[in-house]
Amino acid sequence: MHKMPRIWLDYCQFLVSQCKITRSRQTFDRALRALPVTQHPRIWPLYLRFVRNLPLPETAIRVYRRYLKLSPENAEEYIDYLRSVGRLDEAAVRLAAVVNDENFVSKEGKSNYQLWHELCDLISQNPDKVTSLNVGAIIRGGLTRFTDQLGKLWCSLADYYIRSGHFEKVLFDSYAQFEESMIAAKMETTAEMGQDEEDLELRLARFEQLIARRPLLLNSVLLRQNPHNVHEWHKRVKLYEGNPRQIINTYTEAVQTVDPMKATGKPHSLWVSFAKFYEENEQLDDARTIFEKATKVNYKQVDDLAAVWCEYGEMELRHENYEQALRILRKATAIPSKKAEYFDASEPVQNRVYKSLKVWSMLADLEESLGTFQSTKAVYDRIIDLRIATPQIIINYAMFLEEHNYFEESFKAYERGIALFRWPNVYDIWNTYLTKFIDRYGGKKLERARDLFEQALDGCPAKFAKTIYLLYAKLEEGYGLARHAMAVYERATQAVETEERHHMFNIYIKRAAEIYGVTYTRAIYQKAIEVLPDEHARDMCLRFADMESKLGEIDRGRAIYSYCSQICDPRVTATFWQTWKEFEIRHGNEDTIREMLRIKRSVQATYNTQVNFMSSQMMKATTSSGKRAYKVQLEQKSVPTAVFGGLKDD
Repeated sequence: MHKMPRIWLDYCQFLVSQCKITRSRQTFDRALRALPVTQHPRIWPLYLRFVRNLPLPETAIRVYRRYLKLSPENAEEYIDYLRSVGRLDEAAVRLAAVVNDENFVSKEGKSNYQLWHELCDLISQNPDKVTSLNVGAIIRGGLTRFTDQLGKLWCSLADYYIRSGHFEKVLFDSYAQFEESMIAAKMETTAEMGQDEEDLELRLARFEQLIARRPLLLNSVLLRQNPHNVHEWHKRVKLYEGNPRQIINTYTEAVQTVDPMKATGKPHSLWVSFAKFYEENEQLDDARTIFEKATKVNYKQVDDLAAVWCEYGEMELRHENYEQALRILRKATAIPSKKAEYFDASEPVQNRVYKSLKVWSMLADLEESLGTFQSTKAVYDRIIDLRIATPQIIINYAMFLEEHNYFEESFKAYERGIALFRWPNVYDIWNTYLTKFIDRYGGKKLERARDLFEQALDGCPAKFAKTIYLLYAKLEEGYGLARHAMAVYERATQAVETEERHHMFNIYIKRAAEIYGVTYTRAIYQKAIEVLPDEHARDMCLRFADMESKLGEIDRGRAIYSYCSQICDPRVTATFWQTWKEFEIRHGNEDTIREMLRIKRSVQATYNTQVNFMSSQMMKATTSSGKRAYKVQLEQKSVPTAVFGGLKDD
């Protein structure tokens, strides 16, 4: 019976009428697999009608692709469906394949040109949706193929460029094609009638000039679209390279045209490049004039004006006008009569540039190199007073004071910086301050140093505590009391991050053993075993037990091994049990070895019980979820089929 198409057709028709989508699709596929290929044409019309009526275009597309392998002559039907559901990219690809197939015969009676025209209309009117084809190459191929329909095809290409937003291509390509056509016509006329070639040479020269001017024409179009595009103005200047007059005219037009509030890019770069052009041509006075005008422009961002002032100063430095460079930057940082906040957009940038750290940093560098000690100090103090300093500025200021042997002044600079910043930004300042203070005074001002460390540690995040605690402990070891150093190490083991505690305990144990002897470390080992995670606690236990055995405290070592065994699963930590076994072989007897093995079996049974308990809990959870699902199914069965019947198959 499964080889009879009539039964399959009736069955599929019945399922389609019942709106059973998934079952219908599966049944159609079963029918196609069961019936011979010669009887497939009886199934496909109903199958295609079914998928076309579904709101599932992806399913229909996959079905159509299979159908076209059997009947490629029906590609137009598939293309029409793709256009109806908005799948224009694949529609264009299929239509292009049809056009390029010389053996294809349209069932709708369309000629090859009509199909070309449909393809051109489709791709030219939907440039954003058709992405898999090279549109320009396709239309130009049509130009060489259908020479009697050039007008329509050129219009399609122009329409494509216009819809794509490539207006400059529309204009240039049309103009270039016009010139090419005129030259070709003129060459034919000259060859046939023997006319003078002067007009032809003139047209060739005009065409060559057009090709040479293409980048400039393209740039002009882009600037007409957006006259505030800074990047395009820079490109235009490069196009005039070697023509100083045109470069000056272009820069002049650019700075007059570009509105900084609407600019795309960095508008100050036009002024800077303009000034550098004069500088490169050794016209410093003109360059200074450009920079002076640039400083009066109302830019959108303070950074733009700050960059102009810095470039102005760097130009003077390049020409060794050091005093002039200092005057320029001092002028830039002068406080205006009307103060304004740095981010207050309602105020012009000229009233806000005095708070630009970029300008102040350059002035500080120049003052250090060219100015006096007092002028440099005044600049750094002013930066701190304006509250625009960074931690690096504070450190630079303190280092500058230290180089001039003003040590207490440098420490005051550190303290002023500490007052400005919070953690974690203040870490570098504290670290440098404490290191410099210890290098300077050593143990001469021990109480003051201790106060500084306590201030630094007050509110210090665990991430940064380790370095400061180690520095503090080193101070106490070198100049203070050993018990104070031990107290610092003890605090450090609690204050640092969890993953650093193991390393901190190792340092603590090592220093305690060197200062007080190994017996002092017993309490430290015990504390470490209590607070560290199991992985690190095992390591501490092994080291602790090894130490006790070296001291001859065999019973202590055995007790430590026994304690540690509770966190050592024999299946995972075989090394621990091997170490304990070797210990008992060296120092124990038959009874102690038997006790060690008993403990090992007990621990293994404990871990097995835990694993079995977890497995049983997981089984219970799985069983309970299965029971809930079964209960839901029973409840659904008690509800009329009209409610759930349509959901089972779909």
